[in-house]
Amino acid sequence: MSSISGADSADPGGVFFDLDRYVAIPRVSGLVLSPDGRRLVCAVQTPAADQSRYVSALWELDPDGDRPPRRLTFSAEGESAPAFLPNGDLLFVSKRRAADAASSADGQERATLWLLPRDGGEARQIFAAGSDIQRVLSAKNARAVFAVAPVLPGRYEDDAARRKARREAGVSAILHETAPVRHWDHDIGPDFPRLLAVDFAEGDPDASTSRARDLTPDPGRGLDEVGSAISDDGRLVVTGWRGGLGRGVEGVSLVAIDTVSGERRTLLAATDDPDKRSYDQPAISHDGRLVVCVCEREGDRERPPEFSLVLLDLISGEHRPLAPDFPHWPASPVFAADDSAVFFVADENGRCPVFRVDLATGRVLRLACDGAYSDLQVSPDGRWLFALRSRIDEPPRAVRLDVTAVDQKPLEIPSPGEIVGVPGRVEEIAATAPDGVSVRAWLVLPTEADDAHPAPLALWVHGGPLMSWNSWSWRWNPWVLAARGWAVLLPDPGLSQGYGQDFIARAWGLWGPVPFADLMAITDAAVARPDIDGTRTAAMGGSYGGFMTNWIASHTDRFKAIVSHASLWSLDYFTGVTDHAASWIREWGHPVEEPERYERNSPHRHARSITTPMLVIHGDKDYRVPIAEALRLWADLVWYGREAKFLYFPDENHWILKPGNAKVWYQTVVAFLDHYVLGRPWVRPELL
Repeated sequence: MSSISGADSADPGGVFFDLDRYVAIPRVSGLVLSPDGRRLVCAVQTPAADQSRYVSALWELDPDGDRPPRRLTFSAEGESAPAFLPNGDLLFVSKRRAADAASSADGQERATLWLLPRDGGEARQIFAAGSDIQRVLSAKNARAVFAVAPVLPGRYEDDAARRKARREAGVSAILHETAPVRHWDHDIGPDFPRLLAVDFAEGDPDASTSRARDLTPDPGRGLDEVGSAISDDGRLVVTGWRGGLGRGVEGVSLVAIDTVSGERRTLLAATDDPDKRSYDQPAISHDGRLVVCVCEREGDRERPPEFSLVLLDLISGEHRPLAPDFPHWPASPVFAADDSAVFFVADENGRCPVFRVDLATGRVLRLACDGAYSDLQVSPDGRWLFALRSRIDEPPRAVRLDVTAVDQKPLEIPSPGEIVGVPGRVEEIAATAPDGVSVRAWLVLPTEADDAHPAPLALWVHGGPLMSWNSWSWRWNPWVLAARGWAVLLPDPGLSQGYGQDFIARAWGLWGPVPFADLMAITDAAVARPDIDGTRTAAMGGSYGGFMTNWIASHTDRFKAIVSHASLWSLDYFTGVTDHAASWIREWGHPVEEPERYERNSPHRHARSITTPMLVIHGDKDYRVPIAEALRLWADLVWYGREAKFLYFPDENHWILKPGNAKVWYQTVVAFLDHYVLGRPWVRPELL
């Protein structure tokens, strides 16, 4: 059922105190609406039987919010990337093996395309590429299906033979001729995503009759990590197209691909110096005439990045800004059913509301602001907007919005993973920074915290740094600490999104001092409360948040413990080994030619000043902040004789994703805080 056993009003903290129950909470993502508006489907992740990974299944939700959710798929391999055909049949991607299919040539099962009939019955495989299918595009008004899958250089028809030849020759090497060579947690190449048109014979789609046409021969990184949209009639795909701009810098252009001829034309070209712009996240109007996309003006040494909406006429080629005076960064635009408006989301004041901009007048209205929204789906009759919504105190769930109402409370649709309560409450607090700017935060308080029983405080610094605390987090969940009696402070210091461009710009190039001053001001406001024990405090952060906790450790001794996860330590060294070094150098300058900014902001220069016990955490597969950063931080702490521990994950990346590893992450953090902040004996987690 959708609620979690044991998470009831009498024991709201039980599921957060028991980490086995916590990692088992179903995790909802990927909402899609059928073309007729009668079916909602989402992906739901739960741990595999051996706790080695999360596996997703597809569930159907009731758009009217009356019926309970219903599970549709059940394989051990899992299902993802749901999409609908016009008749209501459901497409998905899975590594499940078809009953009549032989194993792949290398013995590894591939993610292939499957169809689940709308009227029930067994799912069947309808298409298999030579590699894992990554994404599926399906038209609303035509049986037009497209798959995105990696292909080795050369003809698509030769891909299987080339893979076999590499395998039999014992070759795993990749020859790079352009940068970058890695991204987040994986190597780039030797194969690259291509757009494949999946053609079927007359009758029901079937793997034995399906054929693929390669619409993007030898695209390089063109389709890697970009957004794509398909027209309702299936004749046009508009997509971001990644390409090099020189010196390792990449840009994303917007291109249109004719799905019959394969002809590709550039709609909006990425630009380089002095004004680097990229275009991504496209949506196509239902009449096929307009495209809306997100324009990113990348940051450089003088100014931070900026995002805006662009509206393009496919017939005339003319384009213009949409809502040019909107003060925040829009994302994920979609057209209204009658194409008169565009819906989008944007960070705002510690939330991520849904907005509506009228195409004729440019007027922007906020439809809902009580959380963070994503996966916007417009009903075909134009009345409703479906979305996933989460809050600091609520995991993602499906909701329905009235497209005409402003700042509304949405209809909550029964969804998997619902929890009845959390072990405490959340409040908003604010403080004034030394430069006079207001800084706000969420403050999570445990149930028992009051003036007579003040709670110890953990300051959590978010990553990015261009983001904000505005939604539920599985990886950094404050309620795990709240269930153990901790208060957790979730502030948005300088560089955070949702407070206007000037709020970001005031800390641009000053990663250390300005956000540090903001964080100390908001921490002062928190510990001044009678329900917070200011003598028992800790600071934690990951990625940029880890950088900032390193900065905090080397600039103040006010905290009794510091947890630094996936952190930047030596900025000049980091510049050359991070996965996208060229973009970093563009924003910071080269450390040899322009060392001043690095010297001003790198925490490793203050290593000798650290006196607070530190827990260093890092994954070896982290290519965004490579493991060398943690190794050097650890070496400095050991050299200077500081109290420290190093939690190392050989098989994790920038995030700790496996259920078993997530449990020992929380166990180690809690044990570290218990010992150094609460004065309890050190208890090493049992499985470490």
